[in-house]
Amino acid sequence: MSLVSPLRHLLIAGAALASLVAAAPAQAQGDLLVAPTRVVINNGGSAEVVLSNIGTQPATYRISAELRRMSEDGDFTEVSEAEANPAEKAALAMITFAPRRITLLPGQPQSVRIAVRPPEGLTDGEYRVHLNFRAIPPALKPEEAAATPATGLSIKLIPVYGITIPVFLRRGRLEGGATLANPHLVKSEAGAYLELDMNRTGQRSVYGELVGKSSRGDVLFNLRGIAIYPEVTHRKVQIPVPAATLAKLKGPVKVEYRELPENGGALLAETLAVFP
Repeated sequence: MSLVSPLRHLLIAGAALASLVAAAPAQAQGDLLVAPTRVVINNGGSAEVVLSNIGTQPATYRISAELRRMSEDGDFTEVSEAEANPAEKAALAMITFAPRRITLLPGQPQSVRIAVRPPEGLTDGEYRVHLNFRAIPPALKPEEAAATPATGLSIKLIPVYGITIPVFLRRGRLEGGATLANPHLVKSEAGAYLELDMNRTGQRSVYGELVGKSSRGDVLFNLRGIAIYPEVTHRKVQIPVPAATLAKLKGPVKVEYRELPENGGALLAETLAVFP
């Protein structure tokens, strides 16, 4: 099966949304491909996300809006509407999207339309919801149902795949910055990793990549998709260091936090790590 057609649709959709959507690579899970992986809408408006079935069988996906909060280790916890704070409730109330259920043939892409309409008097700030795209397991075929034992217990495990992406509304002139501190190497039985502290400033989230460079300018590591959301001002990040890279961590290593190249590549923060 050729993937040229769905990928071409994804590129066309991404180009059309350049003024509204922060560029981000496509994300795949199971047989589902979603692009872009982040949506940023300034002051209100609309955007699209393109789903593509890259499998060999028809698939159905359910789309829902969720609230999630970031912790200082970068993990997310789900937040129920009852537990939501005023900003989270406002975010849920502002977003609409359609369709909410999609069935795609193999190789078929389809767009999901997203609209955010802020109410009058909304306080300036960054508001966020997460859209979840989850596969719905297919029903059992007649021959499979007939093969199920009439007595006893039969268990069939079916993996359910899902992708979650953030959708942001930014209202007003918001600033966002970051600093890096305390880079150090940690070794364990599971392997080695570089740990550092990230601190966020301003009224909005920051998003980019961590790049490590030797004194000669060689790139030693690159960890993309690192965000700090407004609910946290500090985050610890662990960057896996393979054995081949570990041997190169000698002397001074500059660690940079940059916007992704497709978003301009601006330098957000940097620090220096010195290894023996």
